[in-house]
Amino acid sequence: MKFEHHVFVCTNSREEGSTKGSCAEKNSLELMTSLKRMTREYGIENIRINKSGCLGACEMGPACVIYPESIWYTLPAEKEKMASIIEHLSTGKICHEYTMVIE
Repeated sequence: MKFEHHVFVCTNSREEGSTKGSCAEKNSLELMTSLKRMTREYGIENIRINKSGCLGACEMGPACVIYPESIWYTLPAEKEKMASIIEHLSTGKICHEYTMVIE
């Protein structure tokens, strides 16, 4: 199957007290699972969602990047808000509310 989007969700874990924090301590694995479940509920099948190591943005995380567009998001914890990222995967419309600025 050819995927239109490939989604990487940081599940990196750092030592407690790290100044950058970690996406794992911000429930990124659970959020990735919710994202996968919601894409199935919306009938989106041409996506691959994977956990990843550190994406270098844990301080803004939980971090997520969507390819091929290279759009970075901070994943919201609430299911209703996650729907706006699902909309991106479905229609291509970028959700600027959760977009990260990566420099």
